[in-house]
Amino acid sequence: MNICVFLSAADLDERYTRPAREFAELLGKGGHTLVWGGSDVGLMKVVADGVQEAGGRLAGVSVRFLASKVRPGVDEMVVAEDLAERKKLLLEKADAVVVMVGGTGTLDEATEILELKKHGHTDKPVVLLNTAGFYDGLKEQFRRMEDEGFLPRPLTELVFFAEEPVGALAYLEESRGIA
Repeated sequence: MNICVFLSAADLDERYTRPAREFAELLGKGGHTLVWGGSDVGLMKVVADGVQEAGGRLAGVSVRFLASKVRPGVDEMVVAEDLAERKKLLLEKADAVVVMVGGTGTLDEATEILELKKHGHTDKPVVLLNTAGFYDGLKEQFRRMEDEGFLPRPLTELVFFAEEPVGALAYLEESRGIA
């Protein structure tokens, strides 16, 4: 399975890097391909290292203004012209999406895939990996959107919240009939 991971390129502490590394190792050992932003820095590097060391493939989609941070030695790398094209290419390559901790770019990517799902333009499974409760506030906001009628589909049809890496991958494999 090609699993797109949206996540931060920032250098983060152990409470975020440990679960990211754990998920990456599970992904690699499962024979899956990481589809990610292609950077060789921060949490993106942690995940790419873990996948590659565990035997998985790496398919990166970078963007021209970040080309200096592209990871060498990957199975596939594409450099998009801008962030919109990058996001489009990442989603096209993916069979499933995992949203890890991140900033505004990660949030933008997460809401894009959820909007596509909401309108029935994709049926790819989406997981928010809620490491260290990072997405508790967003989860609450989504529940409020659902409760107050802002979502035309049940929240459970749009996204699965996983508290641990093993639950995230299990959900994806089950939804794609792999487990």
